[in-house]
Amino acid sequence: MKYIGAHVSSDQGVSRAPVNAYRIGAKSFSLFTRNPSRWTSKVISESEAEAFKANCMKYGYTPEVILPHDSFLINLGSPDAEKLVKSREAFLDEVRRCEQLGLTMLNFHPGSHLREIETDACLDLIADSLNIVLEKTSGVKAVIENTAGQGSNLGYTFEQIAHIIDKVDDKSRVGVCIDTCHAYTAGYDMVEEEAYNNTWSDFERIIGFKYLAGMHLNDTRRALGSRIDRHAPLFTGYLNEDFWRRLMNDPRFDGIPLILETPSEEIWAREIKQLYALIK
Repeated sequence: MKYIGAHVSSDQGVSRAPVNAYRIGAKSFSLFTRNPSRWTSKVISESEAEAFKANCMKYGYTPEVILPHDSFLINLGSPDAEKLVKSREAFLDEVRRCEQLGLTMLNFHPGSHLREIETDACLDLIADSLNIVLEKTSGVKAVIENTAGQGSNLGYTFEQIAHIIDKVDDKSRVGVCIDTCHAYTAGYDMVEEEAYNNTWSDFERIIGFKYLAGMHLNDTRRALGSRIDRHAPLFTGYLNEDFWRRLMNDPRFDGIPLILETPSEEIWAREIKQLYALIK
């Protein structure tokens, strides 16, 4: 079964996220558990955490279909020692918030070398950061999101993601989220059937589907291999309807959260219906 949803607002409190997801017909959802543009945020009250759990139960959202996203400021591979410490502290707080809410996954962008250290050294730092945080927490899987490779961001190749996973001590606590826009602009062609099959064969060979914990469903305004991250509404960019039909009928993507991050939340309900309509 496909669990299609969207990254919904939690501006009025995390307890509103499952309500917002239900209103657009989502079967899964993503949210920020704290302000994504600040290093610190106020704690989640116990009453708010309980209200979140109650609303998830009311609307049928289990932890397996909820994929929260961490702060945009965090860089677990930062070459700056002070910012690395701040990033690790913030990521630890993010994981503990997930623990408090009864969630089992946290999606994050791997990190950036800022052109100050070598790629492998940065990837090793990211893995070290994960090991430090995972050792202090329990029950929450760190889910690595692939990137478009814009600027000095890492995680844009399957090999880079596999490098991080290889260095994580507890493999049961790490997973992968594939963003379709990021993958395409990073150079992974999926439009025609042969290219689609080749890309996912590479994913299985290099990373393995056992690590796939979720997906971000986005069309792209930029071309294959451009390494520019510009999301587009579905069916308006370079990823054609044939691609989406293949994805929706591919059983390898059953049972995981499939999250829309397309630019206009006003059309998420329509996009969810459009995707479900493609399923045979």
